[in-house]
Amino acid sequence: DLLMRVLHRVRPYEKIPGSADLLYKKWAERCKEQLIIGDKKGFKANIRGIVEEFDQLEISNVPKPRVGVVGEILVKYHPAANNNIVRFLEEEGAEVLLPDLLDFFLYSAYDKIFISKALSGKISDFVAGKLFVDYLQSSRKFMNLCLEQSQRFSAPSSIYHKASLASQIMSLGHHCGEGWFLTAEMIDLIKHGVPNIVCVQPFGCLPNHVTGKGMIKKIKANYPNANITAIDYDPGASEVNQLNRLKLMLSVAFKNMLSTDESYPPLSLPTMSYVPSSQQ
Repeated sequence: DLLMRVLHRVRPYEKIPGSADLLYKKWAERCKEQLIIGDKKGFKANIRGIVEEFDQLEISNVPKPRVGVVGEILVKYHPAANNNIVRFLEEEGAEVLLPDLLDFFLYSAYDKIFISKALSGKISDFVAGKLFVDYLQSSRKFMNLCLEQSQRFSAPSSIYHKASLASQIMSLGHHCGEGWFLTAEMIDLIKHGVPNIVCVQPFGCLPNHVTGKGMIKKIKANYPNANITAIDYDPGASEVNQLNRLKLMLSVAFKNMLSTDESYPPLSLPTMSYVPSSQQ
């Protein structure tokens, strides 16, 4: 999650093409080595190092529209399932934000809390859900601290905050597929200055059509600046149609950015720039 977050934040702005990917590969290898060792001290050192070095990567400060990608978990994260949507959007001049994968597990754990309060009434469901949520959130506490102390990055919001956002327009009893969490992700992105959103799902995925595509009208009513498009991905779907829908969404994003003179949070330029080399 951390590597994905920092890479997508700086890669669209890199001054030296390929420098962000090179830095990503360097830290991906270090993380693999640390997983074998498994010590907590090394884990924290890697987190701090990743944030610091991506915070110092040499970049340009050119304004770009920010686009969030939400939807069904496989299609959202797997490049082969979404026709490499992240690369396409970046090549078209956007910065892409993908919500953390851990949030999906937090959503699943939080459902136990809701079930206890609204359905089963079992204290065991509440305790199990609460313990799992607290454990998962504590596991990224140090990461959040490092991100908050950085110049360029922001920490993810808690699952409790996301649940409160979704509960304003729908029931948290929607547990099929991505359920209420999909709606929460869209609202959370909008509130964090990302009004442009692509909602992806497999063709015929009914749960996500209800809590994703089905909630777009209500979200736009509450947040008039929202620019959301829903796209189905399927082996039989037309890739040309998918790309055209993305380009239409981007054209609106660029138009809104220019017409309203929107100033998205700029990437702070550090006093010292860091350029990775293959020897590091």
